[in-house]
Amino acid sequence: MELRHLRYFVAVAEELHFGRAAERLHMAQPPLSQRIRDLEREMGVRLFDRSSHHVALTEAGALLLEHARGVLERADAARAAMRRIRPGTSAVLRAGVPPDTTPMAVRTLVARFTERVPDVLLELRELTTASQLAQLRAEELDAGLVRHPCDTVGLASSAVVHRRLGVVLPSGHPAASQDVVRLRSLDGSPLVIFPRAMAPQLYDHMLEACRDNGFLPGAIRHARNPHFVHGLVMSGLGAHLNEEPYDELPAGLVWRPIDEPRLTWSTSVVWPVVQEGEVVAAFADAALAGLREVGHR
Repeated sequence: MELRHLRYFVAVAEELHFGRAAERLHMAQPPLSQRIRDLEREMGVRLFDRSSHHVALTEAGALLLEHARGVLERADAARAAMRRIRPGTSAVLRAGVPPDTTPMAVRTLVARFTERVPDVLLELRELTTASQLAQLRAEELDAGLVRHPCDTVGLASSAVVHRRLGVVLPSGHPAASQDVVRLRSLDGSPLVIFPRAMAPQLYDHMLEACRDNGFLPGAIRHARNPHFVHGLVMSGLGAHLNEEPYDELPAGLVWRPIDEPRLTWSTSVVWPVVQEGEVVAAFADAALAGLREVGHR
């Protein structure tokens, strides 16, 4: 007995009409009738009482219907589960997002994506820009949310959205009293910044913009965990460039805008050209919607 034979039987049992069941199964009626006769011979029982104007389930047919529905439901569930966990199929999208993506942006991304393609499992991975680009090129990732500038040669891209950066300072820092901090006023102060390996081109771009504005850090300290970053700044061990905080800063810290428009988080969704399609488009739309929710334009 094959699963398709059970599907044929269930269609006839639910329609109680061979013609309608054949239409539902997108097949001709004679082959369907033959498959039901084959099933009856295999089972050794009569499943339907047939006449020229009437089809009815026998007692054996009614019993088989209950079992067949359960078997088919479990088979469909197993097939769906395998599609979801098999990388590279249309039922799962492997996507990267930056480690500092805010909770509201993630919530909006997931909700919008699920609403548009509810049958696709979204597998989000917290990855730096450099890691995302490497995994995209190794076909270990289907799409990524990356920070620019970065090397996207050979990859397709969505529109780029931007959010101006400011600076996190100890509340007692002389520059903390400025409504808009002039980077020149930070000259000689240490700088707390993400490790260069996370996004090399962006790292170099940020230091170049600081240098062009007369801010030459007295020291550079690397940190990626927000709590550690804030601890360093609070301890007077550096200023930190970042977007306006989503959550309230710890006591003793302030965020101020800066006077350099080149210092922004410029972000887009990128993907291999071969992944072009509805699912990636849904992720790109959802990811940008999440970023706009938290102030990117």
